[in-house]
Amino acid sequence: MAGSSALSHGGTHLGLGTGMKVAIVYHSESGNTARMAELVADGCRSVSDSVEVRLMTVDAPDAEYLRQCKAIIFGSPTYEATCSWQMKRYLDTAGSELAGKLAGFFVSQNWPGGGGGSLAEMTMIAAALVRGMLVYSGGITQGLPYLHLGAVSCRAPEDRLYRDRCLHLGRVITLKAMELFPE
Repeated sequence: MAGSSALSHGGTHLGLGTGMKVAIVYHSESGNTARMAELVADGCRSVSDSVEVRLMTVDAPDAEYLRQCKAIIFGSPTYEATCSWQMKRYLDTAGSELAGKLAGFFVSQNWPGGGGGSLAEMTMIAAALVRGMLVYSGGITQGLPYLHLGAVSCRAPEDRLYRDRCLHLGRVITLKAMELFPE
């Protein structure tokens, strides 16, 4: 869809102005979550050439860019059925730059079962709500692959389903941001 002059999302016509900014803030130790972040960014960029996406780690956030962007997508590995302590610390200490922004979430986990990924996403969702963010995933309403709470990958997103979830998350968050915050 890159280069399109207009899109439709959920029945709403979206004019594609310039300057839609999306941030992806993540923590990764093994590289799995970093790879997911890259795919989520590709999904954001697939919406329009006018979308600007910046990836940043929780250790080096760009506060000025975060103030300017309309959507922030958070990613974390799953540790002990929750997000990493580094991500939790970031969300717990973030300032007003998060308020009023659209939030999306993705997590990597080592094992496909057990629900740890969902609990990690819920931890981040709760923190984002406390910071005054608007939370969105598209759920089951935006087609396959379903996201429920956000994108979850077992380890690095090597399987097509995991890659598609990351791309889809970036796309639906960007489209929703364009709908909520028209330029």
